[in-house]
Amino acid sequence: MSLSWFLFLIAAIILLQGWIYKHWGLTGLTYTRSFSTPAVFEGEEAEMVERIQNKKLLPIPWLRVESKMNPNLKFHRQSDLAIKYEEFHKSVFSLMPYTAITRHHRILCKKRGCYRLSSAAMTCGDAFGVQELYRDFQVDAQLLVYPRLLPLSEIPFPSHSWMGEVAVRRWILEDPFLVSGVRDYQYGDPLNRINWKASARTETFKVYNRDHTADPHIMVLLNIDLSEDMWDAVTDPDRMERGISYSATIAEDAIENGIPVGFGSNACEMDERKQPIRIGPQPGREQLNHILEVLAKLILVRSCTFYTFLEEELDRESIPADILLITPFVSKRMENQIARLRDQGNSVDLIFLEGAAEADRTGESQEGLSMKAKGNVG
Repeated sequence: MSLSWFLFLIAAIILLQGWIYKHWGLTGLTYTRSFSTPAVFEGEEAEMVERIQNKKLLPIPWLRVESKMNPNLKFHRQSDLAIKYEEFHKSVFSLMPYTAITRHHRILCKKRGCYRLSSAAMTCGDAFGVQELYRDFQVDAQLLVYPRLLPLSEIPFPSHSWMGEVAVRRWILEDPFLVSGVRDYQYGDPLNRINWKASARTETFKVYNRDHTADPHIMVLLNIDLSEDMWDAVTDPDRMERGISYSATIAEDAIENGIPVGFGSNACEMDERKQPIRIGPQPGREQLNHILEVLAKLILVRSCTFYTFLEEELDRESIPADILLITPFVSKRMENQIARLRDQGNSVDLIFLEGAAEADRTGESQEGLSMKAKGNVG
């Protein structure tokens, strides 16, 4: 065979295999990506699992899968993995006929949030670089990163024994569903407690006398307004992230102690824009998971002013609860609302979210600030 025929044959083979890869290179390929766990806490590691399968006789000399990743998910370095600017995730594969490859990637979750992987790009080619094929495809993977849990000692409660006080108050909370007779009406009693038949019989106003329950309820309310005249944007996100961690820590501790807990905020969820958040108090691990999921999905966008949020809370006239109000400030209008919440039978305690400069103060000065604010609204 002459050299010219040999070169012609080689060229024909290269062109033929290029034509084959052009038509069938990306067919029969499946790719999935998932996380080994649905949720982790901030600062913990998760595992991302990707699996690619070649369901045809044609081998794939090289294949590259690329996708954009949030920089708060930090991958450990691997030889078969490339990370550009800590945002673009790139995996390279080589697949023989009818084979599958599964890879596990360790990820450090640096910040709370809801991370969704929705699309990726697949590129493959033949052995000689004649053809290079590209295709976008959808992936469906989600990872929840819960807020970091803190030691209770790091939360500036108005008194160090606040959780102990809740445990004591569990025996003295009025239960609106337990009635033990009637008593004379007193100033401040809600009108819906009046016993009209007893009042008509005695010709004086009588109200239902509520019995007591062994079940306290904690309601954690987070205010993301930095001031009363704030615009929609939160300009100090670190301060709010600390408040979110406070909320998660209190909820976790309450559930572990068998105390029903709820959560509310004038922020909003990523899928529920412009809707305030409110989860009524409930006990149990399922309730804790619900609160942690909402906190993971919480975005620092104001759904309404906190004044409006508290007005809606006052209108509910819910079962009296131990309310923990986590807030950067207390205005005169809020002081009035807190007093009204107390008139409804709630206990209200304040946890102040201090700025960076204020955070360096000693615990003693923090205690004084909280007690002063509590006195103003008492």
